Amino acid sequence: MATALVTGATAGLGKALARALAHEGADLVLVARTRTALEETARQLRAEGAGQVAVLPADLASDTGCDAVTACLTDPEAPVDLLVNNAGMGYASSFPANTVADEEHLLDVNVRATLRLTHAALGAMIPRRSGAVVNVASVAGLGPAWLASTYPASKAWVINFTESLARSRQVRESGVRLMALLPGYTRTEFHQRAGISTASPPQWLWLDADRVARTALRHLRRGAVLSVPSLRYKTAAWGLRHLPRTLTRPFAWEAAPR
Repeated sequence: MATALVTGATAGLGKALARALAHEGADLVLVARTRTALEETARQLRAEGAGQVAVLPADLASDTGCDAVTACLTDPEAPVDLLVNNAGMGYASSFPANTVADEEHLLDVNVRATLRLTHAALGAMIPRRSGAVVNVASVAGLGPAWLASTYPASKAWVINFTESLARSRQVRESGVRLMALLPGYTRTEFHQRAGISTASPPQWLWLDADRVARTALRHLRRGAVLSVPSLRYKTAAWGLRHLPRTLTRPFAWEAAPR
């Protein structure tokens, strides 16, 4: 039975990905900061028919938290077949209004933890010549969509990092797969936790988290390097990647100064 480790697994897209993986028969290792939330999520997934569900409390903004997860990823007695780097964060306030410590915390979660966990996973998967890594990014990472914010820049790093590894010969020849997931607006707790209003984007822009998760796993099975759920966001992604910045920049929005 395959084992999948999912970070940020107690809410939103992480929980939806864990649920979709459980429905496909995978055993799960759920990672998040709070043990009580992890245990409740594990209970819910078991009630829905999931098999083995283990929990691993870890704050991925810290060295201690990353060390705990990398130890799990490199344990030869319990190999992890799929790593989902889903944990991430953003701020409603603008870059100039935040402290440097705030911004470094965001980069620790969105970038540094993704780098460390991917490195650990590949160190175990490449010698086995099997395994996969899914790094959750965002369509916002393809262009200046969210102005005065570090969030899209962090997700641009995730996209480029994943593509660089996925297309490298040493990874391809090992049979290990890497994919970046680029959702658009998805109805999860992410916006509420960040204090970001969900009132302004029109309803047709919003995606369902469970559908995004199922689509991502389908794209992974097909060998995709980038997964962009829904035609509307495929169109947006194409525009952000190929149209001149002078045409796409007017559609960007400002982070609230606070």
